[in-house]
Amino acid sequence: MNRKLLFLLCLGVFTFQFSTAQVSPYYKGGLKVEFDEEGKKYLRIISWAQVQGVYQDEVPEDESNLDFNLRRARVLMFSQINEKFLILTHFGLNNLNSNTMSPTGTGAGSQLFFHDVFAQYNLNENHSVGGGLHYFNGISRLNNQSTLNMLTLDNNRQSWSTLGLTDQFARHVGVYAKGKFGKLQYRVAINDAMTSSLDLRDPEVGGNAVYGGRRLLGSKDAGKAYAGYFDFHFFDQESNFLPYKVGTYLGNKKIFNIGAGFFVHPNGAVYVDNNGELSGDNVSIFAVDAFYDTPLGTNGSALTAYATYQNNNYGENYLYSAYGTGSMLYSHVGYLLPGENTKAQFQPYLAYGMNSYDALDDKRNILKAGLNLFLSSHNSKLSLEYLNEDFGNVNQNVVTLQAMIYL
Repeated sequence: MNRKLLFLLCLGVFTFQFSTAQVSPYYKGGLKVEFDEEGKKYLRIISWAQVQGVYQDEVPEDESNLDFNLRRARVLMFSQINEKFLILTHFGLNNLNSNTMSPTGTGAGSQLFFHDVFAQYNLNENHSVGGGLHYFNGISRLNNQSTLNMLTLDNNRQSWSTLGLTDQFARHVGVYAKGKFGKLQYRVAINDAMTSSLDLRDPEVGGNAVYGGRRLLGSKDAGKAYAGYFDFHFFDQESNFLPYKVGTYLGNKKIFNIGAGFFVHPNGAVYVDNNGELSGDNVSIFAVDAFYDTPLGTNGSALTAYATYQNNNYGENYLYSAYGTGSMLYSHVGYLLPGENTKAQFQPYLAYGMNSYDALDDKRNILKAGLNLFLSSHNSKLSLEYLNEDFGNVNQNVVTLQAMIYL
């Protein structure tokens, strides 16, 4: 076995074993400043960081197999002056490493940027409207995933289905409505599609579609996108106060939800017709999913399971980066081993995703096997994950050790 890979694995095992003696008190309420005795006027601040050591077996000959990465560094703040008004601001950076750093911290990869900035008006206890740069997305639970409490080390990449194509890091500028009718929760949004995107290709005669509707056809024909997600909560009711969906509750709730969602962008895809003219093609993505999280008995163990089917239409034979017209099946399952809530706990997990594309015969298969160590719930966590991605002529193996703390 490669010595660097062996070192990373041994470091992970050693850290897990050593850390069982380092038990932190549970996170209680976080950083919250209250400005009245009733607690209706307040400012809440959340900060988190995820640091990784990443080993890849397939790299260029002049590149190292082992690198370090600041996966996320974020600050989120939200406040209200009364129960009717809320404002949220979320900023940070992602993937700061030797390739994205700059000598004086002024390069594009070193910059903080806004992930969310939105204002919300609460119509009543159950329904709200708002607008700004927001994360009230459609499609599936994973397209609305929080990065604080994922089961796997990171989200299923293909589930952030419009990231960088029509939105800024999975956020659109637009308006939204969210709320619940009994056990049915909903979120719907009307957004401006982004002009500049990851896909800056120009369509060719006889070629496949490209995702550049607003850039190539203008905002009148391709300016708006529409999204929604609806989930029915059979057991405990999840909070929809913030847009971020929980990945695993570690047995603190009994949850069983089924959901369905959509994303539609009229004329979002562009192709060249037989007359050499640009024509639009509607982008439409639909998904159904199910989420289950439950304690198992009274010994501290718990089960988390999730599954989704997603149909992707980015235009005829569209294929670019992680995106492609076709379908996706994805599932993961995790088991929290028995233990006291005040002690460190282990959670092994498995995840598998299969992506098929109309443009290719090959399927993208992604397998993950990992282990979480919770020192203080999600507030102090270590994760060790093996990932295998098999797609075409590429079979990539990656081992990642991540440390996360959020306050």
